[in-house]
Amino acid sequence: MSGAVEGIFADWTLPIWLTVAVVVTAAVYVRGWLAIRRTRKSQFTDVRLMSFVGGLVLLWAAVASPMDGFADVLLTAHMVEHLLLMSAIPMLLLYGLPVVPLLRGLPEPVVRWVVGPLLRVSGLRRLGQWLVTPAVAWLAMNVAYLGWHAPAAYDLALENETWHGVEHMCFLLTSLLFWWYILRPWPAKGRRDDWFALVYLALADLVMTLLSAFLAFCDRPVYPFYVEHPNPFHIPVVDDQVLGAMVMWVVGSFAYLVPAMVIAFRLASGGERRE
Repeated sequence: MSGAVEGIFADWTLPIWLTVAVVVTAAVYVRGWLAIRRTRKSQFTDVRLMSFVGGLVLLWAAVASPMDGFADVLLTAHMVEHLLLMSAIPMLLLYGLPVVPLLRGLPEPVVRWVVGPLLRVSGLRRLGQWLVTPAVAWLAMNVAYLGWHAPAAYDLALENETWHGVEHMCFLLTSLLFWWYILRPWPAKGRRDDWFALVYLALADLVMTLLSAFLAFCDRPVYPFYVEHPNPFHIPVVDDQVLGAMVMWVVGSFAYLVPAMVIAFRLASGGERRE
């Protein structure tokens, strides 16, 4: 097994452009965070900073580190990668209240001549508001989730690095839209806890549960890629599939059920939503 691990690390090469993009995004955020912290110290705490930067580090680890090599050969590792992209990473990024720090952190000419004019386009503003409406955000994430787990799309992503990158981008962007409704990062108007949020989360968990159950109880390999490319760890394909499904089922459900329980507790106690 150690030889298989060594082989994955030996095949790994640092993705330069993705690494640069992550580092630049972190630098822009930190610059903006330092600027806005002068007037909003109680809002932009160290926890916010660590959350956003931690989300970027986790993003790099998921798609740019040797972990991506494990995801190419093991369905279980691939499911862990998907869970990070769809749950942990977007929540960490949004909890960092990224909108204003990223704008404040950009060079002034970029804001003045590029970002500013784009933000003043009413059509783009309406599009952004439409994308984060609950129905659109929920459908976008779950259609992406189910679509990329269809055998043909799943195998295509494993066989083609470009499509693999597109898959990752779809998961991350649609999940940011999904969690936007729950977290509503400032300066977006705060969302009061309501029963619809529970339905929103519960239905998303149901979609994940149905797919996980199908993969767990199916007695044959669902994805031909793993049959045609046996993993170097010599783990039976069906066993790997069942383990991956259980990881997605159990761990993935926590991402939906824990926020739902928090919201339900607040609703039951009659309290308003707090930061």
